[in-house]
Amino acid sequence: MKLWQKNLILVLLVVLIAAVPLWLCRDAEFGGADGLAEELIVETHPDYEPWFSPIFEPASGEIESLLFALQAALGAGVIGFVLGRMTARKPEEKA
Repeated sequence: MKLWQKNLILVLLVVLIAAVPLWLCRDAEFGGADGLAEELIVETHPDYEPWFSPIFEPASGEIESLLFALQAALGAGVIGFVLGRMTARKPEEKA
């Protein structure tokens, strides 16, 4: 099997892994751990006061998701760059 065929199969598997939950659970609300933690804290300690408030509050959930995705993409880019530089070193530099 050629390399491009393996890569195509892997990409299709990633798309399936991402799409199947959205397709099977159409009316589900996908939330993060932060929301669940906040609900649990409010439920168990209704008089709890946060220690501080956020410096910046995004205008909507979509903007918050966009900022999170940009942060993840930037981190993945940095990690990919570093790993690429490490593996592309000249043989005499690896020592």
